[in-house]
Parts: sequence; structure tokens; C-alpha cells
Amino acid sequence: DLGFKAFKITLDVGFTCPNRDGFLGIGGCIYCNNKGFNPNSLQPARSIQQQLMEGSAALRKRYRVDRFIAYFQAFTNTYASVDKLKSIYDEVLEFKDVIGLSIGTRPDCLSEEIVDLIAEYRDKTYLWVEVGLQSARNETLRMINRGHDLHCFIDAVERLHKHKIRVCAHVIIGLPEETRNDVLFTAKTIADLGCEGLKIHPLHVIKDTVLAEKYDNNELKLLSLQEYASLVVDFLETIPPTIAIQRITAEGPADYHVAPDWCLDKQSVLKQIDLELENRMSYQGKEWLKQNNLCR
Repeated sequence: DLGFKAFKITLDVGFTCPNRDGFLGIGGCIYCNNKGFNPNSLQPARSIQQQLMEGSAALRKRYRVDRFIAYFQAFTNTYASVDKLKSIYDEVLEFKDVIGLSIGTRPDCLSEEIVDLIAEYRDKTYLWVEVGLQSARNETLRMINRGHDLHCFIDAVERLHKHKIRVCAHVIIGLPEETRNDVLFTAKTIADLGCEGLKIHPLHVIKDTVLAEKYDNNELKLLSLQEYASLVVDFLETIPPTIAIQRITAEGPADYHVAPDWCLDKQSVLKQIDLELENRMSYQGKEWLKQNNLCR
């Protein structure tokens, strides 16, 4: 909805997570080794300005673009005081050609004061808040050690929407013990809340995580590529066609990746999802439109 191309510069500004530092828990979610999800964590600490300069230079060279969205990805990017957050967000927006902010966080780190702060940027820049849900099933959230429940996510999204702030929900398909109905329940939850964006990740195993221990002990069943593609299409059919799909697969760095191998071939994953859509003669919103007595 920008009307022009803009690419994200991924930032690590030194935040941690309440599920890792002892406030809520220690060790984080069972799949989380943040180096696996954030390449910047593999490098020595760099200033915000250095990350912006290096990131924008690489994107200019590769894609010939000159407008960027600063993406606060690593850990929980609202887990600090209002004053500190304001200082960081302001510094980023002063960088030439940054036209937007995308703030990745947890639903339990969006207090009224922080939501009020973020709302101040709504009319100043192109703004998204990316909120991790992973699953709408409370039993799953406990199993993966998320440290929050579904109600917490619903409350956070509703408060962001009260300020007309765009929300991109993050979900994982293939979580332990989840059925197709559980995946559809998560999809319906996202649809009912009116989230404007969505990122879908396949469950994949990263080194040095609790999930890796379970995998090594044969306590974990992972999806095949075909199973993942089928569930992704189920998910897409269940949500409104207006939700912007910002990601539909993911993988960590090869050096940290354990399984499944198919995650590492992004193009094959995308092709399999396209094939599933074609075989079903389907599209995003197909079932949602039927349920709401609407036509495409």
C-alpha cells in the first residue's frame, strides 16, 4: 500500500526478551536460538547507524532501491522504557531514506504507555507492529514455553487497533501435537481480529535449542514439504483476501539449521505452495468469503 518498492533493513539494537532474562522465564521459547532467526546476532555489536548504512548500501546494490523500512527484528523490541524506545525510534527515522518502522515484539510487552508511544509515529511514518502469536491454542503456547496466552495476544492487537496501528501476526505451522483443526483455529483467530498482515513460518529445528534436544531424542515429528504446503493453503483459504502475506516460509542460517532440509530451499517451498493452490483451484480467502456470503 506504499505505491513504491521499499525494502526492510533488519536491525538488532541490543534488546533481550522477558522470556529469556528471568522476568518471565529463562531460555526462551523451545525453538529459540535468536542467532538462528537474526543474522545480525552472528556478528559483533554494531551501532544503529552502522547497521543502517551497511544494510541500505547492500539493498541499493542488490535491488536498486532507495527507500527503506527499519525492521526491529531481534528479540523483543518494546522491552525497554518509553524514553529509551523513543530515542531509538527517533534516531532511526533521522536516517536518510528510511520511510517506515516495523517493530517486532511480544504481546505481553505492549503496555498502554508503549502503545501510546508507538501511536505517536502513526502519522509520521509508515508503521507496522509485528506481534508473535505462533499458535492460538493455549496448550501449545504452554508447551513451547511462550510465557503468554491467547487472551494476551487478543488484548494487545485490540489496543493497537484502537490507535489504528497496523498489526502483522506471526504464526508457526507444524508445532508439536497440533492438528489441522488447531491450525485452522489460529487462522480464524487472525481473521476475526482483523490483523492487516501475516507471517507464516514452518517449524524448523535450530542448533542449541530445547527443540533440537527433542529432535535428537526422537520426540519430535516434523512436517514434510507437502504437508506444510497443504496446511499453508488451508490457512490462506481461511483468512480474508485483504491480509498482506509478508512471509510464507522461513529458514535459519545453514550453519545453525538441523531439520527439516526442505526449509533451506525457499524456491522449492514456494513452488510447492503454488502447486497446492493450483491443484485445489484455490486462493487466499476462498473459505472466508464463503463463510461470509461474499463473492471474490
